[in-house]
Amino acid sequence: MKRLYTLLMLLLLLAQGPSLAGPPSVFLEEMTSAEVVAALRAGHTTLIIPVGGTEQNGPHMALGKHNVRARYLSGQVARALGNAVVAPVLAYVPEGNIAPPTEHMRFAGTISVPEAAFKSILDAAARGFKQHGFRDMVLLGDSGNYQGALKAVAARLNRDWAGSGVRAHFIGEYYAATQGAYVAALRARGLSDAQIGVHAGAADTSLLMAIDASLVRPELFAAAAQSGHAGGTGGDPRPSSAELGQLGVDAVVQQATQAVRSAVAAKP
Repeated sequence: MKRLYTLLMLLLLLAQGPSLAGPPSVFLEEMTSAEVVAALRAGHTTLIIPVGGTEQNGPHMALGKHNVRARYLSGQVARALGNAVVAPVLAYVPEGNIAPPTEHMRFAGTISVPEAAFKSILDAAARGFKQHGFRDMVLLGDSGNYQGALKAVAARLNRDWAGSGVRAHFIGEYYAATQGAYVAALRARGLSDAQIGVHAGAADTSLLMAIDASLVRPELFAAAAQSGHAGGTGGDPRPSSAELGQLGVDAVVQQATQAVRSAVAAKP
């Protein structure tokens, strides 16, 4: 009887193990409502809102590049922080005028919304998360075209929340890492600025390859380089590799994690 009792207690402890260790996932959409409540009670009160975008990325990369990268990298940041939850990626962002089309809207598949609507969604989402009990809302963006909008939304929320103990944080270091440390690392590997590019070049393509290579079409690298801006490519993807992209992953996760820690720890 004593052995049976001991075995039952051991099985009970093993069954409770995951709940005692924390949430089953860092991604909100993979948790139940009860698990969110438990996570908040356990101190997981930092909420990351990752912003991606659905846009053309040359003939060699899938439209969801920013969404996939934002989710994965935000997840890595949340794991490094140890007390954060990641909201669903916002995939609808400003990408140019719809009619007549400008910017990325000139290419099939791109989705664009007005900046006012974009800001409104972010604002409402953050206020909803405050209602649920999250204390620090972190805005991270994988594309450069809406960084100013993220900063403006965070500033407005902080004005409205002054004195409440809840804050919003625009973490520009996330995107800055792809433009600074990552580019420097690629140059150190011998890549030229023309190869690194500004959109869908070796930097952009390699970063996606390190996260999900199935969304990249290497057989079209040469065609993408030759088509240039007319084909939606600003750079040369031919030197791209997952190994090079890992340099970007490391830079983004390290710099963004440190920036979030500093922002949350800073006094209002």
